[in-house]
Amino acid sequence: MTHDLPIGAKGASSTRTTDAHPSAESVIASFEWVKTPLGPLDAWPSSLRTVLRLMLSSRYAMWLGWGPELTFFCNDAYRDQTLGAKYPWAIGRPAREVWAEIWDILERRIRHVLATGEGTYDEGLLLFLERSGYSEETYHSFSYSAAPGDAAGEIGGLFCVVVEETERVIGQRRIAVLGRFASRLSSVKTPGDVFAALAECLAEDARDVPLALVYLFDDAAAKATRVFAHGIDGTHAAAPANISLADESAPWPVASILSHAVPLEVDLDPRQPWPTGPWMRSPSRALLLPIASATGEGSRPVGVLVAGLNPHRPCDDKMREFFALLVGQLAAGLSTAGAYEVERKRAEALAAIDRAKTAFFSNVSHEFRTPLTLMLGPMEDAQATPEHSLGGEALDTAYRNALRLLKLVNALLDVSRLEAGRIRATYERTDLPAFTAELASVFRSAIERAGLRFVVDTPPVEAPVYVDRDMWEKIVLNLLSNALKFTFEGEIVISLRAAGDSVLLCVRDTGTGIPAAELPRLFERFHRVQGARARTRAAASGSPSSRSW
Repeated sequence: MTHDLPIGAKGASSTRTTDAHPSAESVIASFEWVKTPLGPLDAWPSSLRTVLRLMLSSRYAMWLGWGPELTFFCNDAYRDQTLGAKYPWAIGRPAREVWAEIWDILERRIRHVLATGEGTYDEGLLLFLERSGYSEETYHSFSYSAAPGDAAGEIGGLFCVVVEETERVIGQRRIAVLGRFASRLSSVKTPGDVFAALAECLAEDARDVPLALVYLFDDAAAKATRVFAHGIDGTHAAAPANISLADESAPWPVASILSHAVPLEVDLDPRQPWPTGPWMRSPSRALLLPIASATGEGSRPVGVLVAGLNPHRPCDDKMREFFALLVGQLAAGLSTAGAYEVERKRAEALAAIDRAKTAFFSNVSHEFRTPLTLMLGPMEDAQATPEHSLGGEALDTAYRNALRLLKLVNALLDVSRLEAGRIRATYERTDLPAFTAELASVFRSAIERAGLRFVVDTPPVEAPVYVDRDMWEKIVLNLLSNALKFTFEGEIVISLRAAGDSVLLCVRDTGTGIPAAELPRLFERFHRVQGARARTRAAASGSPSSRSW
């Protein structure tokens, strides 16, 4: 049976009706109230009709609980804003059934109002409502007031005015996370700093990101390596250290992210023991988002963010926008850290070169002193004679050391040319075995005076060899000089052999050698092994007491 409600709400905007959501007034009018404690409409007290008139004509979300069971009524605004899938089932039900999932929170407030007549007010209260098919995280500001009955001082029921603030509260929370992340990223210098900043932000508030993983792709795009984990242990089956992009059974479809560079929402395997994070319930879905490259649009992603989703919120446009902003900040942070790292390494390399240059020129300056000293001795002796003449062995000594000085000056010029990129090789056909043996002979007397055996093994080679003679001379003389400087017993061997289309020069000695820790630095310019035992003067020209190359 259908009755008209004598509440004067006809024509009010709250009486709108759609097929999916009939108006609250029409539902109330057609409800079989005789089966409830309130009885038929015609027998309702005037106080109930008055409160209903106020509620149904209001644009504010309101509900009313009347009588001993707080039989439930609501207006259209409350239907649209709060009730969700419980409408129209909730109309005429006891309030404790309508909101059974939060009754333990509401009952204390309701009992206080009914017992004292005093109203209550809550602002932004967290309530998990079962109105959308799952336990939904919601926030409401609401007041409970006593609804008067017909008799003086009588409380007929409970009247509630509600403002749902879920979007505002969650929106502010997400903005706060993004703000804290951005603030921390302002001082990052390495990728590790970026992930540490992300970890700190999520540790402070992980309600929207209960678990997260970051994988970075290798240069060959063959695998993805885990570089970050939040809320999930590294031993979890879904958090492997590496994921092969060719593995179709991988726990995450990261290959799809690399190929298409668009976010992807996936269901989590319910058979896995997923962590809950700050909630009592594990996430059931995850969002995979590409981490953009610093090179800009069109470049393949550098990695992927795997984010377990809040189990109490839908993955709607606002949630997707939040994660898009989060992964955008992450990509920007990694880009900044990468640029800083490149600049730092460049600065360190320049500083290392500068230090090496300083050491090199200091060493060369030291080397200048020995030939100068050896030249000045015979010259001073010659000046002390009446003839002031220089000849014989004294002249040979001065001449050899003058040549050594010239070579040192040329070495300095070569360094300058190398730094300026102006050095050029001039290749000419050379009898390399004979030329090498000739260069080696310069050291024979010095080596033999040191009590060492000197072996020169340079048999002829059939194919013609083209070399820059000056550069080859520097190579041979430097290697032999180093060998003599650091060899105190045994032998020094220089050999030359054909090796396919090339020739192989080898200088071997029984000296102190190069420490294993220094071998990776073998080809660093001007590098020296400090503290190595060495001769104070390896040849007539002299050498420093540190091994160099």
